[in-house]
Amino acid sequence: MFRTRKAAADGPDPARSPVSLPAAPRTLTRAVAGRAAFAAGLIILATLIIYAQRSEYEDLANPSMPIGLVAAIYYATISLSATGYGDIVPDTEAARLVNVLVISPIRVIFLIVLIGTTLEVLAQRTRTNWRLSRWRSKMHGHTVVVGYGTKGRTAVSTLREAGTAGAAVVVVDAMPEVVAEANRAGLAGVTGDGTRREVLAAAELHLADRVVIAVGRDDSAVLIALTARQLSSSVVIVASVRESENEPLLRQCGATEVVVSAATAGRLLGMATVEPAAGRVMSELLDRGTGLDLTERPASLAEVGRPVSESQAGVVALLRAGELLAPDDPRAGIIQDSDRLVVVSAAPGPPR
Repeated sequence: MFRTRKAAADGPDPARSPVSLPAAPRTLTRAVAGRAAFAAGLIILATLIIYAQRSEYEDLANPSMPIGLVAAIYYATISLSATGYGDIVPDTEAARLVNVLVISPIRVIFLIVLIGTTLEVLAQRTRTNWRLSRWRSKMHGHTVVVGYGTKGRTAVSTLREAGTAGAAVVVVDAMPEVVAEANRAGLAGVTGDGTRREVLAAAELHLADRVVIAVGRDDSAVLIALTARQLSSSVVIVASVRESENEPLLRQCGATEVVVSAATAGRLLGMATVEPAAGRVMSELLDRGTGLDLTERPASLAEVGRPVSESQAGVVALLRAGELLAPDDPRAGIIQDSDRLVVVSAAPGPPR
């Protein structure tokens, strides 16, 4: 774990780092397992050869008796490992010839497998260390998503549909299997409790542009927002809470935008019941890429200095100095250079 900034700067330890990147095509476990199975096969082959010639071997502990199966396994193991205690020896020319022509080449292959496995482990650790260092060097202006449940996955999907690259998203979750799922989706992940400072620091949150808090508990969301704001005074924090009474507290802890999930779902249900068409429009707007899309853009040069009513079609709101204004609001007046327009447009894909 990363206890201090200095520890993080010294470089990650692949064996202990909570950061996991999308997996390479071949995993270290599979490579080592394959080599171990091959080495075991070589021992079995050597054992069968020696056991077939058991009468031509002499066991100094029992010189009058041919070696048994256990002795054959023992001799094969110590021979292939180049130990050679000398308590069991080939006693005939034929057995010695088999040792020279068959057992010795098997021994060489066995040792190559052992050395190759060691090199594979070292190379894998080096690659992992290099990938982590390279990942950290590129982590700037990214998005940290804390919680990869239904809300978190949907938020990531929306971000990617809006053009955010998967490499610019880091998922933080306490469950290793959930982080593994994020890795399979092409996302970097950090395993740990998002309320802990060192976990968010491992996600390079102090260099991030945005933090999305999509955990299931409101108290956890508050702690995560507070910790994130301590790590970065400029990061945009967008958080989800279940109860509306916790929204002010979350904003006091540093959240830039707060989405009240339970109240929002309730309002959509009520709207769909009383005004089905309006409810369907809201569903279309929330489901990016199908039907209608709701996007935000800066005012164009042609629109600056003109009334909102003369802007391009589809403008439903104007954002000025953090305040959201309707197009027919008298305060909107003339479009300014710093204004941002919220626009409804047809989605590029086919409608549902």
